[in-house]
This record gives sequence, structure tokens and C-alpha cells, in this order.
Amino acid sequence: MTTDSATALALHPPAQAAAPAWSVLDVAEVRGRSRLVACKNIQPLKLLQPASPSRAAHVVLSSYGGGLVAGDVIRLRITGRADSRLIISTQASTKVFRSIDGAVAEQHTVGELGENALAVVFPDPVVLQAESRYRQVQAWQLQPTSLLLLVDWFHSGRMDQGERFAFTSLHSELRVRVAGRLVLLDRFGFEPAENIATSPANFAGYQTFFSVFLVGSPGDAKFQKLSEMLARQKMPGGTGPHFNINSQECAISVARARENVWVLRAAAHSRMALQPLCDEILAALADGELLGYNPLARKY
Repeated sequence: MTTDSATALALHPPAQAAAPAWSVLDVAEVRGRSRLVACKNIQPLKLLQPASPSRAAHVVLSSYGGGLVAGDVIRLRITGRADSRLIISTQASTKVFRSIDGAVAEQHTVGELGENALAVVFPDPVVLQAESRYRQVQAWQLQPTSLLLLVDWFHSGRMDQGERFAFTSLHSELRVRVAGRLVLLDRFGFEPAENIATSPANFAGYQTFFSVFLVGSPGDAKFQKLSEMLARQKMPGGTGPHFNINSQECAISVARARENVWVLRAAAHSRMALQPLCDEILAALADGELLGYNPLARKY
């Protein structure tokens, strides 16, 4: 390096890449009710807080433009402090618009729950439009007495327009740790151009896919109530020649993955076919020891 170039570098050092900006949602128990004590929106995300009739705080995720365009990146940091109650929903389905240059629309969520905190994440489905590319990553840190119920839901496309698996790529990853220990890792990726979406090994004839993850303490009465509700959703069925799961309007499987983890998977031919399942889950969450009301009763 010459003296002149070294001097120029000292006078004008290369700019450091700016740290990515995160939206922030912080909920704490204040005088017997959960309150939003910190909130910061970074576009394209908008955070709305409708009134709640119970001690739980309700936050609705929305976006400018009604969806995500290629290159959009949403980063959200959620904190539920000790004894807080929080329900997170979305204003409408998250539409992922087509990518014309290979750029990916992304959502990153980092959550942390304190002792005896409860968080329910119940969004509308992600709708993967033709030629769209979408990636979502969620990471949660829980304490041994925390309780998390999280819904992950996506449609194969704009079903009312006959769009089926015309998107380019989908990647989803969920990690949940309790007291620093990884207890749940759910990772899924799909590219219709590289796979046969309608194969029985993939999605068969189903168009909408709904997952519920429940993580909590096995000795907690709230966790027990929700796990019993999930267990009741398991479909009766069999493996004989007369049982054709693809003929079912809605197929559901339920499993206790660990002592403190339950997983429900559902696939359906239509959004409405999943409504009874949603109603069962929301009715259980309306218990006074949980949210104390159904936050989506007026929506569905």
C-alpha cells in the first residue's frame, strides 16, 4: 500500500455495514394486567394494539401494502416478561408477492418469555403467490415455567383463483429453547419446480397446511389443559385398504414430541375446513387461566 493510499484510508475509513433494524414488542404485567411497555415499528411491519377485555395484551401484526414484496425483510423482537399474557395475531393473511429478480421476502422473529409468562401466536395463513420466494425464521427462549402456543400456517397460493403451488420457494424454521436447551426444531423447505407437489409423499390434494406447537411445563395446569385439547383433535383412522386419507376434507395428526412439547399438523382442501379446529383451539384459550377470552371471535 502506498503512503498516499494509506493516508486516504485513514482519513476516509470504509463505512461499516449498519446493523439491521428490529421492530420491538415488550409486554409486562402492570397492576394485574399485561401492558405493552415498549413498541417500535420498522417498515413494512405495523404493530396494532386493540383493546382487550381480559388481563392479556393483544397485538396485531399488519404491513404496509397488504403483504410482502421481494426483498422485504421483517425483523421482530418479542419480550414477554414474568407473569405476562400475550396474544399475537395478524390483520389478514400475509400475502407474498412474486419475485421478479430472485429476491426473497423474509420474516425473522426472536421471542423471549419470562417465568410464568404465556404467549399465543395465532396468525392468518401466509399466501404464497405465483413466482414468490419466502423465508421465515423463528427462535424462542423460554423459562421452565413459560408457556408458548404457536401456529404456523400457509396456503399453496391464491386458492380462490385456482393457483396451486406456483410459488418458487418456501423455507420455514422454528427453534424453541427452554432454559437454554433446544427442545424443538422444526425445519421445512419446498421448491415446486424440484418436486411434485401433488405427490402423496408431499401434499397430495391438500392446499392449506396448519401446524400448532405447544411448549410448556408438564406440571403446569395450563399446559395440561391445552395438551388435552390437542390430543382430542387426533383423527380416528386406519391403514386398511378402505381408508383413503386424501379423501378427507381435513387430515389431522397429533403427537407428544417430548414431555414438554406437543405438535399438531393439519392439512385441508380449503380454509373453511380448518375452521372447526381453529374454534376448538380458541375456545380452550378463552379459559380464565389462559387468555380469558377469544380474541378472534369477531374475526371468524
